[in-house]
Amino acid sequence: MSISEKERALLRDLSLRVAEIAADPIQRQNAELWKKLNRLERTRPMIRLQDGTQHETGHKVNLECESEFARTQELDLRGRIYRWEKMRDDTVWDDIVCCPIVIHCTDFGIREDATRPNRVFGASRYNTVIMDDESPDRIPLPTVTVDWEQTERDFRRLCDLYDGILTVRKVGMAGYGFEPVDTFIRWRGIEQTFIDMVDRPEWLHGWLQRLCDWHLSHLEQCEKLGLLSLNNGNVGVGRGGPGFTDELPMPDFDGEHVRAKDLWGYAATQIFAEVSPAMHEEFALQYEKRLLDRFGLACYGCCEPLDLKIDILFKHIPHLRRVSMSPWVDVARGAENLGKRAIFSYKPNPAILGVEHWDVGVARELLRDALEKTRECIVEVTMKDLHTVRGEVHRMTEWIEMAKELAEEYA
Repeated sequence: MSISEKERALLRDLSLRVAEIAADPIQRQNAELWKKLNRLERTRPMIRLQDGTQHETGHKVNLECESEFARTQELDLRGRIYRWEKMRDDTVWDDIVCCPIVIHCTDFGIREDATRPNRVFGASRYNTVIMDDESPDRIPLPTVTVDWEQTERDFRRLCDLYDGILTVRKVGMAGYGFEPVDTFIRWRGIEQTFIDMVDRPEWLHGWLQRLCDWHLSHLEQCEKLGLLSLNNGNVGVGRGGPGFTDELPMPDFDGEHVRAKDLWGYAATQIFAEVSPAMHEEFALQYEKRLLDRFGLACYGCCEPLDLKIDILFKHIPHLRRVSMSPWVDVARGAENLGKRAIFSYKPNPAILGVEHWDVGVARELLRDALEKTRECIVEVTMKDLHTVRGEVHRMTEWIEMAKELAEEYA
């Protein structure tokens, strides 16, 4: 696990550059804009791009270290530098190095059986591993433990490496997501789960209740063991922007013991894209509500279109602050139904960056149309699920520059 002096010198040189980037005044300015957005104050639309193209563009970041630990650190540092230099969206780059608390937890006790294609990002088919007569008690409640000794060793090692340059911070669970239906379909299969919703609703409710109980037990144990970490700063929350806010933690926070109510929470049911609001409410929201009630602020949604489900979301999640608006929503209808009640977390269709012939002008008009329709909303734009740019990184750079220009027009 030791690293050579050459690796150490290289990592410290890279960390100096990261510290320089973190000290740029734009980081504080962007953090304040995110804070305003999360307070539901009108500001320009915030722009982020999540690059998922490393399988075809990863060679752009070349590693020189040889040991596993050093290469992990180098990849993080070079990735920050590369993103800052090539894709300057509204991401906030700080001087923090996270040291994960070593947490162990027993699982659901069920192994999925998926048929997957032999290619990157291909679609999967989930085969049934839960039979009709099986009881939800098959899922044992979790047991959470923590290895504080290993955590302390990891922490000291990072502190020694970055001493005087970057800040090392122990981080436990800084985000908590809950997707019970999306979990269940990986065991039961999509088609069969939809059939169960009609033919065997009480049986299905039993399984969803058990998943809810599992997550509540897990959350309560993590809270009791001191494993929760604040996410009111430069931490992604849900499927949108970072959690910068002065509304969390709660006023009675003691400064040390983080509780669920001091955090943003998140839930989604992506597989319910074509399910009615009534069924979404019955089979998803009534369970997601039980978990999200524990958190101070909430985010909801990922790829499922939610433009027709805004009212039921607020019915069950009154402290909802961020709603994902996927490429499959009717943007005008979503804007009308949401208004300024929560952040309109807009997700453009990533296919625009993966087409054979990239045209930033076409991308501009598509985004302009969305921003025009959301003029009366609190808007963030996240380009995500981006799996190919056909090896042309400049497409991402050009999209960001274009999007930020448009954002200024709609400030």
